[in-house]
Amino acid sequence: MPSLRQGLALCLLVPGLAPAMPAQAQPLSGPAVAAARSEATPEARSGSKPKPDAIDTEHLFGFTEGADAGDAGEQEVVLDTVTRIGKRRAGPGPTGYESVSTKFGYQYNPADHLSVELGLFGDHHRVRNVLDLDDRNAGTFDGVSLEVKYQFLKSTTEHPFGVAIETRPRFARVLPIEGRGADIFDFENVLQFDWQIVPGKLWYGGNVSFDPAAGRQRGAGEGYRSSTLTLSGVLITKLGDSTYLGPELRYLRGYDGTFLNRLSSEALFLGPALHHRFSEKAWITLAYSPQIWGRDTGPALSGREFGLNQFERHTLRVKAGVEF
Repeated sequence: MPSLRQGLALCLLVPGLAPAMPAQAQPLSGPAVAAARSEATPEARSGSKPKPDAIDTEHLFGFTEGADAGDAGEQEVVLDTVTRIGKRRAGPGPTGYESVSTKFGYQYNPADHLSVELGLFGDHHRVRNVLDLDDRNAGTFDGVSLEVKYQFLKSTTEHPFGVAIETRPRFARVLPIEGRGADIFDFENVLQFDWQIVPGKLWYGGNVSFDPAAGRQRGAGEGYRSSTLTLSGVLITKLGDSTYLGPELRYLRGYDGTFLNRLSSEALFLGPALHHRFSEKAWITLAYSPQIWGRDTGPALSGREFGLNQFERHTLRVKAGVEF
């Protein structure tokens, strides 16, 4: 039976040569076996290594962030505005709540798959006749952030999964809901992952975020402690040459206390996410996310619709950037 075993081994190592081999072929030596294995791989036959996914997923997914982090030496300027609209009415008469937060960011990649971004924030709050909030209409500079992201796994044509982690320490000068002056240290951490379901056509992106914040209000001197847990997922498909569109689902839980101590609100958001590339280097991302379900845990709000104590009825994001 030696000749039969030898023939089977040759078929496994070099399938394309099996029909042409004589029955009494001699066993391959160690170097010959290694060469045969190398030549049998798709990469060797094509003369290339697995290629990275041509689509940069970092800004592809609306509120959800993609796992891509870029290559060494790349730079980017980003303008990112998030508008939150709608709180619970305090009483009769006109009411309104709008919070607009804008970040101007400069991003640099000191190494492959590692990005560092410095951000400057502006804030504007317009509050009128809203439950538990003082009326106000004011805008101000709202601090700085330093975002560091490392991509552990890069999506390629052979391996369609990408994974990254990002940490976002930030000093803020305004309470995010009330709009009053404060000194707050925020330390968000985000696990980011994406998957090419159909290469070049369909992508899934997901995030898991933990965002603790602590500080003190100015003037009154009252302490501030909060934390937010966010789970998000989005399915994006390619429309035409440069446009991408799909639904995005987000689940948020807001807590009193910096380590998820006491649940205050929870909310579910569902809406469309759109990404368009004007050129290889310029792009825009739009996302609209209305709250479709939620609740507040306070006894006075038990049974009332939506979670509006820590979240809003509508959220809109407009994000644009230029790479160079």
